[in-house]
Amino acid sequence: MRIETELKLGFKDVMIRPKRSTLKSRSQVSLEREYKFLHSSSIWSGVPIMGANMDTVGTFEMALELAKEKLFTAIHKHYSLEEWDKFMKKAPGNIQEYIAVSSGTGKDDFKKIGEIFGQYPQLKFICIDVANGYSEHFVSFVKKARNQYPDKVIIAGNVVTGEMVEELLLAGADIIKVGIGPGSVCTTRVKTGVGYPQLSAIIECADAAHGLGGHIISDGGCVTPGDVAKAFGAGADFVMLGGMLAGHNESGGEMVEINGEKYKKFYGMSSETAMNKHVGGVAEYRASEGKTVQVPYKGAVIDTLKDILGGLRSTCTYVGASKLKELTKRTTFIRVLEQENVIFNK
Repeated sequence: MRIETELKLGFKDVMIRPKRSTLKSRSQVSLEREYKFLHSSSIWSGVPIMGANMDTVGTFEMALELAKEKLFTAIHKHYSLEEWDKFMKKAPGNIQEYIAVSSGTGKDDFKKIGEIFGQYPQLKFICIDVANGYSEHFVSFVKKARNQYPDKVIIAGNVVTGEMVEELLLAGADIIKVGIGPGSVCTTRVKTGVGYPQLSAIIECADAAHGLGGHIISDGGCVTPGDVAKAFGAGADFVMLGGMLAGHNESGGEMVEINGEKYKKFYGMSSETAMNKHVGGVAEYRASEGKTVQVPYKGAVIDTLKDILGGLRSTCTYVGASKLKELTKRTTFIRVLEQENVIFNK
């Protein structure tokens, strides 16, 4: 046993210090990025915000709406091949630039993504997603995927430390998903005691990835548009959102009515709800590490996207960044004990 005493920070622990700016308007800020990847020869451009690969967020409907704004969606892995066929027949012509095919690390997962890519070879992105990215089995699966798909862009996670980011990049991943326990419907930290404050995880993992020419996704922990800005300021190349995109028309999840108000169900993919739905229940050897909540119905996702993107543009004007690419270079975090005046919060 050992103890690390260096302070680790989450989004709530900091704010971004304003800096002199020559920008006259938020409209002058460009949020689009262009990335070249470590292993794949693909080049991607767009707004690097992602819908999470949860069946209450990463839906085909969500992907179509986000793609209109050049945002990305990691499609959840529970769609059937028939559902993929229907989606691809009606999807926009360049949808392959803005979606990933998600996979676990089982034999059936590998077979299924093979069938999807066999049917639709124009698809470019694979999201290999497990709760614990530290296992040798996971690293072996990433190597296997890279050998099978030498030119696909491989997203792999989740991890929170630099050495594991480096190992996964060297194993064949292009983008590493960073975050253990920060999500709004994740209970890993409560059930296991394992986790890492998200801001520090981003800073450390981005440093490791960028040193090798790789990229990272900050996955989880964003509650407000300001948190999205802090994630980019800390060095994230992409920011993945779950709870902030839940509860919309385009989100999955059952609509329910409580006392005359509409809500949509939102749950973690390790929750009892998800495991009952997809794998026949919680196995005897494990515990649920997610919760199920009712999110107030929010209507069309475009309104939420405008709020998030508007906040991010405003952040850039406060620090003098004309492009999102410049934000991390212009970011100075200050430690704080409070974020906002909450006197009129419900």
